[in-house]
Amino acid sequence: MTVRIAGAPISWGVCEVPGWGHQISVDRVLREMREAGLTATENGPDGFLPSDPQELARTLADHGLTSVGGFAPVLLHESGHDPVPGISGLLDGFVAAHADVIVLAAVSGRDGYDARPELTDDEWATLLRNLDRLAAASAERGIRAVLHPHVGTMIEQRDEVHRVLDGSSIPLCLDTGHLMIGGTDPAELARQASSRITHAHLKDVDAALAARVQAGDLTYTDAVQAGMYTPLGTGDVGIGGVVDTLLDAGYDGWFVLEQDTILADDPAADGGPVLDVKASVAYLRSVTDARVVTV
Repeated sequence: MTVRIAGAPISWGVCEVPGWGHQISVDRVLREMREAGLTATENGPDGFLPSDPQELARTLADHGLTSVGGFAPVLLHESGHDPVPGISGLLDGFVAAHADVIVLAAVSGRDGYDARPELTDDEWATLLRNLDRLAAASAERGIRAVLHPHVGTMIEQRDEVHRVLDGSSIPLCLDTGHLMIGGTDPAELARQASSRITHAHLKDVDAALAARVQAGDLTYTDAVQAGMYTPLGTGDVGIGGVVDTLLDAGYDGWFVLEQDTILADDPAADGGPVLDVKASVAYLRSVTDARVVTV
């Protein structure tokens, strides 16, 4: 069995949210990914990597990286809005870069991930219908769509995750951090819905900070700033058990290392987020040492 490990620009603080923090240059992020031993990456937010498909493919190749695909925040619950055309350009880039997955998040329509509205039953019906439409449109291009439960989006809490499982056919991205913060045990979901999980974002979490987000005492952004996400194996998720559960169930998708961070400025040349990424790569290798590992 091959374990496929990839990186993500958010581990370097590169994020689509306005005002998130200092954004490190493309060259540094991609160079440090290779230094960490990674050979594949998600593409990051719109505008981080080139939008032209051929230039995107060339940029990744110049750094010795391949594209897994990437994150796409999409508005799904408004009946007058069609989200399908909005992913067309992104799919063009993924196809050109030989990527295979688009990671959808059902955004609220507001900036950031600190607040969201409540949906009506009609809005839920629209959202679920659009998930299947986006999955079908992606499949036509040879790209697999997955739904990413995410704090501050319309699919955050445990009952919302199960409503997607029951009401649509789209596979899931198992994001261990966002699920835990939203009240879902990622290990339990990995056991119960392994056939629906085809992509994984691995985050470890400081449970005390996550509990403050759940209680409304701390915004998601402030918790990230405070260090809610930690290198794999140093938090409270039980990453090793989640990985073993997925692999034992026959999971053959990507494990994307994601420790969301917020930076105030450019890190020192010999430090910064890459140190946590290297620690996470080493940990993931250690828990899969009985298997063939490819990064």
